[in-house]
Amino acid sequence: MNTAPPLVEMTGITKRYGGVLACDAVDLAVRGGEVHALLGENGAGKSTLMKVLSGDVTDHSGQIAIEGHPVQFSKPADAQHAGIAMIHQELDLVPALSVAENLHLGREPRTRLGVVDRRAMSERTRELLRRTGIDLDPDRPVGELRVGEQQLVTIARALSLEAKVLIMDEPTSALSTTEVERLFAVIGEMRRAGTGVVYISHRMDEIGQVADRATVLRNGRKVAEFDAREMTAEQAAEAMVGRSVQTRFHSHTTEVGEELLHVKGFTVHPKRARVGRREPDGIDLTVRRGEIVGLCGLLGAGRTELLESLYGAGSPGTWEGEVTLEGRPVRPGGPRRALRSGIAFVPEDRRSSGLVLGHSVLANTVVSVLDRIGVAGLVRRKSEVTATQRSVEQLKVKLDRITDAVGTLSGGNQQKVVFGRMLLTEPKLLLLDDPTRGVDIGAKAEIYQLLSEIAGRGIGVLLASSELPELVGVCHRVVVLRAGRSVAEFDTDRTGEAELLAAAMGERNGNRPGPAVGTGQSTGGGAN
Repeated sequence: MNTAPPLVEMTGITKRYGGVLACDAVDLAVRGGEVHALLGENGAGKSTLMKVLSGDVTDHSGQIAIEGHPVQFSKPADAQHAGIAMIHQELDLVPALSVAENLHLGREPRTRLGVVDRRAMSERTRELLRRTGIDLDPDRPVGELRVGEQQLVTIARALSLEAKVLIMDEPTSALSTTEVERLFAVIGEMRRAGTGVVYISHRMDEIGQVADRATVLRNGRKVAEFDAREMTAEQAAEAMVGRSVQTRFHSHTTEVGEELLHVKGFTVHPKRARVGRREPDGIDLTVRRGEIVGLCGLLGAGRTELLESLYGAGSPGTWEGEVTLEGRPVRPGGPRRALRSGIAFVPEDRRSSGLVLGHSVLANTVVSVLDRIGVAGLVRRKSEVTATQRSVEQLKVKLDRITDAVGTLSGGNQQKVVFGRMLLTEPKLLLLDDPTRGVDIGAKAEIYQLLSEIAGRGIGVLLASSELPELVGVCHRVVVLRAGRSVAEFDTDRTGEAELLAAAMGERNGNRPGPAVGTGQSTGGGAN
């Protein structure tokens, strides 16, 4: 155990938002060369505590000391000057600017004439990207990058600050297994250099790998501290929610029906190729009624692009191949057509693509079914309220009023609102892109239960996930994508994470994707 004096010590930190006590006399100490995990459900106070440390929140009580000296921040720049840097869960990049410009925003190197030294900026960017383990053109606009690539850019930007303490808020939420390993290597370098790291994550398997200590918050209070290498997922989960929680995947047996979705030779030809996008290239797969089929692949394998293309939300252009739903041809041509066909989609980035954060829970819930709950073209308020309340109760969304802005909810509850809206469309096929990204362990358990119930209704599910345990634990079958192609297929009751990763990396192949084997009883992988 590291016994060095704390680099940063927070004592009695208290912060209120109106009548809500977000942080209640919280203490936290981080030592040099230590990775200190900060755990808790969405809304437990983790983000607020870190906003205090990073200078984003200044109207609080309690003290902060850096290397034994009391400090008081009036703005984030004060915290950065004192050696505190933060990687936010919600990406704060400028899409129109290049990778290099985002990495150096506000800190651009200058020539002796006072103009931006673009050569120096580009060279420094390449070095930071190399340390992060990613190969990108420094001049490429960030808006063209995938979410996972943007996440790595934010990590590289934080490294450029050479901070004494680096706060990482869900840094792996959009990364594949290989990118996570690269990040852990970077963290190892930082640890050896004496940097302190505060690591926030909902992925319990990561904590034991990367962290030394773990502090648990619940309802704004510090309730436990563990040696992270000895802590079990069950201990952490119970401390986080105050009760015993099923941390394993929901074991279910679903009656799998006839073929629902059939995709053969599906290829997309965009009007304008976008760097970094991997369009579908001869994809073959099937989904049966009541079946959950997973999509596995490394960052850039084409998982998101496939789901977007099937939903009609991908790059404009032409496509070829065969896509049928219930034996009838489906022509991807936009979300409205997809919803009419019985295909619904929950996107990867709920905040930018799935929700209008400033609008109410009610408005976000019913926006896709206004044509169904209206009469003669007019929408009845009573019908909107009834549909929203039914959805909220069914999915156990935690909120005060359905008229509250959806942006005020925790990440897990925001995700449930997106699910609720799509389920109101009564889909036959549900497309899910990393649906548990950035949600806490309690919300994950509820989403897994919901997926089991959805499959039990005979709805087919095509689920892309960057978490291998999730794919093996939740899905009946997994199709592996590589470079936009379907290269292997596995039955999850006869395979594990290692086989999926090997196929995704091109080290081995499973069965070629095609019709599912067998009907009748099929398990979703059981308790993993």
